[in-house]
Amino acid sequence: MLRPRDTATRERKRLDGLWSFALDLQGLGRSTGWQSRPLQGAREIAVPASFNDLFADPEVRDYVGDVWYQTTVRVPRGWTGQRIVLNFESATHKATVWVGDTEVMTHEGGYLPFEADVTDLVTPGEEVRVTAVVNNELTFQTIPPGVMEDTPTGKTLRYWHDFFNYAGLHRSVWLYTTPRTYVADITVVTGLDGAAGTVDYTLEAGGDAADQARLAVVLRNREGHEIAAVDGASGTLTVPDVHRWTPGDGYLYDLEVRLLDGETTADSYPLAVGVRTVEVRGTDFLINGQPFYFRGFGMHEDHATVGKGHNDAHLVHDVAVLEWVGANSFRTSHYPYSEDVLEYADRQGLVVIDETPAVGLNMGLGGGIFGAQGYTTYSPETINDQTQAVHAQVIRDLVVRDKNHPCVVLWSIANEPESHTAAAEEYFRPLFDVAREADPTRPVGFVNVMLAPHGQCRVSQFSDVLMLNRYYGWYVYSGDLAGAERAWREELAGWASDGKPIIITEYGADTFPGLHNLVPQPWSEEYQVEYLEMNHRVFDSVGAVVGEQMWNFADFATVAGPTRVGGNKKGAFTRDREPKAAAHLLRRRWGGGV
Repeated sequence: MLRPRDTATRERKRLDGLWSFALDLQGLGRSTGWQSRPLQGAREIAVPASFNDLFADPEVRDYVGDVWYQTTVRVPRGWTGQRIVLNFESATHKATVWVGDTEVMTHEGGYLPFEADVTDLVTPGEEVRVTAVVNNELTFQTIPPGVMEDTPTGKTLRYWHDFFNYAGLHRSVWLYTTPRTYVADITVVTGLDGAAGTVDYTLEAGGDAADQARLAVVLRNREGHEIAAVDGASGTLTVPDVHRWTPGDGYLYDLEVRLLDGETTADSYPLAVGVRTVEVRGTDFLINGQPFYFRGFGMHEDHATVGKGHNDAHLVHDVAVLEWVGANSFRTSHYPYSEDVLEYADRQGLVVIDETPAVGLNMGLGGGIFGAQGYTTYSPETINDQTQAVHAQVIRDLVVRDKNHPCVVLWSIANEPESHTAAAEEYFRPLFDVAREADPTRPVGFVNVMLAPHGQCRVSQFSDVLMLNRYYGWYVYSGDLAGAERAWREELAGWASDGKPIIITEYGADTFPGLHNLVPQPWSEEYQVEYLEMNHRVFDSVGAVVGEQMWNFADFATVAGPTRVGGNKKGAFTRDREPKAAAHLLRRRWGGGV
């Protein structure tokens, strides 16, 4: 699926703005046909945004079930004769969409796009009603998982990911056109050959005469000068004296794909291409053949009011803050981010670990954070073969969307799953095969939790890169940094003996901004600083460590609880992106500046 673009042969219309919105409190909307009429008793809501925090209403914030969105759009009259497509960039976690009274698509998975050809349902120049019902319930067969439980006050959603279950239409909605025969997909794989670069490409056509489509490509540099051109649905372009895409230098070439009708361009689609290589060699992680050290954060799409709704201003500011602190990378924890984020990272030369929404696949993470679970992680009744099939499809869909982004250097197929059992090995072995089949050009890994330490994890054998989340000095050895350092060094030495690169994908301590201690104590800014300094001493002593991504970039919202007062406070920055003392420490270590 190619992202909607304005080109010489295509047009798009953004449907963002104020939509009608209604909670389906009785669960009757589908059976009584809400899609067939204006929503009754609706209020207005912003799209894109999470719905939870937009109203001063606890019933909305904590609502679980169906919510309805509706808008009316006038189809541009100049679109006559074109293929017309309705595209949702995301809907968390499941959506069904109608155009007029006709159901056009259903999609599960809250962080990836979906679309439908609506050509026969709309008339250029006339208005049409678009309705979407979005559901935020989770089950053991969704990614991420959750379960509806009965309580004395009714049904409630229980989930095991440590961030608030924001829901709604988080990203843009589009109406766009293509010709009747069109460019349907593009795959590029780049390489280096001395001073030259190579761009291997594969194209697919779709539509009425796809089998007879003639395809061609032209590659131009940033100045618009043609570098190479070739006909055919697949081939290789050579780029002499290539300007490589490198961390900190997001140089992009423009690949124009053309579908030809004789000598006329019937369809045109541009793709930004960064020429670079990624390789794991021994304990090194190499970009363009050079060792790369990840400096940065696990991050969340999380802001006050809009929740996980994408906002370009927030994107620009967050990346500016990353530059200020000296970060060169981040992980999309724990779900795919908006493609706007990846396109911006491409241009900025930011390195990205791209992660699926497979978080919470671990019933052992009980106690103070989530409470006792009472479930077995992998079983016929919980995470099972059906879950595995859904997980596999999520991996494929993520690769399809993000395969051409040079910023993406590593796939993470899960965060902190149970990984020390035979059932975990059986569950994950085929998923690594799925990831490598979908993209044989990038390394694949998962993020290991300390419940499966070195010597006990049965899934890390499949990973090209070891990604470790460790909280020595916080969840264990809390307040005892000397003991934490000894234990951390011992475990990390074990992982280093495996001969793979190690990225510390999480390390952090909750810190309340403005809390100070003469003698550093947990939750104080002084303790967070000393905690980070201890971790950095450990990292610097192990040659196999090729990266550190602190948890977290900024404080973020979570489910309420005794260990989550106002959310997770492990940020180097507050939720409104003001620095704690830890941010200044990281800036000194990482050489930040603007």
